[in-house]
Amino acid sequence: MKIINIVGARPNFMKIAPLMRAYQAAPSIEPLLVHTGQHYDHKMSQLFFEELGIPRPDIDLEVGSGSHAVQTAEIMKRFEPVCLERKPDMVLVVGDVNSTIACALVAAKLGIKVAHVEAGLRSFDRAMPEEINRVLTDAISDLLFVSEPSGVTNLKAEGVPDEKVHLVGNVMIDTLLANLEKAKARNTTAALGLTPKAFALVTLHRPSNVDDPTTFKRIWSTIVRVAERTSVVFPVHPRTRARMETFGLLQSVASSGGAIRLLEPQGYLEFLGLMADASVVLTDSGGIQEETTILGTPCVTLRENTERPVTCEVGGNRLVGTDAEKIWAGFVESMRTQVAVARPPLWDGKTAERIVRVLAG
Repeated sequence: MKIINIVGARPNFMKIAPLMRAYQAAPSIEPLLVHTGQHYDHKMSQLFFEELGIPRPDIDLEVGSGSHAVQTAEIMKRFEPVCLERKPDMVLVVGDVNSTIACALVAAKLGIKVAHVEAGLRSFDRAMPEEINRVLTDAISDLLFVSEPSGVTNLKAEGVPDEKVHLVGNVMIDTLLANLEKAKARNTTAALGLTPKAFALVTLHRPSNVDDPTTFKRIWSTIVRVAERTSVVFPVHPRTRARMETFGLLQSVASSGGAIRLLEPQGYLEFLGLMADASVVLTDSGGIQEETTILGTPCVTLRENTERPVTCEVGGNRLVGTDAEKIWAGFVESMRTQVAVARPPLWDGKTAERIVRVLAG
């Protein structure tokens, strides 16, 4: 069985790496890897392939950046000839980025079966582009591999037949557990002159948080306040840095006396090491909510909703929104309270193996 596996953006790489390894134990499957090129710079793409041991892509569509419509359309235009030439039995997509929905649509319209890894997650917020991608991809998928129990509930409510749905666990956690010791060996925290459990780690990239000056300034005022209590380390997405310049937020970094440190985007291993050593993580990322849950690092999520409710249910993640006082209260509570975090079901490092067993039939 020939399966084309799609990666496109940074969050996909951690999800596809364990699958490409697991295929090696399934001689009945011929896996091909297609990189759409949605994220294309070295830090956000090639470095991840190298660190995670992902094989060189069989095909690189080299799409690059653009608006949602332009990027999705360009991926579809370039992926269709690949399907027509390679004639796969299935296209496997992961996550919720533009590459996910674009390649799933092409496959479905050509009558090729679609498998979706990380299916069923719902924020119930249609203002999030990722939510649209998730809902539509699930609607046209033949196999839906679910990472947490809420996904099964959501798909059932949407009328998806039970036989299509497989609760298999979280492939992101496969990658984390396989690389945690390697990440610790990098000693990124020490290399930056930081003390373990004595700094807050920040990530911000969601357009709803960083594109609106009122919202970003409100969030940033709390980050500055956090820096009065503990060191703040902030690997900055290029887009976010541009907004900081535009909104005049960099001045507060300069006047913090080194309490706020802006870093370039980090490689996977470096960032994993920082997450493990942080006293708290403040983020608007979906995947980081999952990773901090396994690491036992308190997480304060700067969003009004989450498509990963299990991370809140097991005790490590606080969903606080973007109100300055609620962010501060979440930070203070995280610093003060020792939470016993339980591992969600099947987040055991063996998810990719379960997926491949289903695919191999």
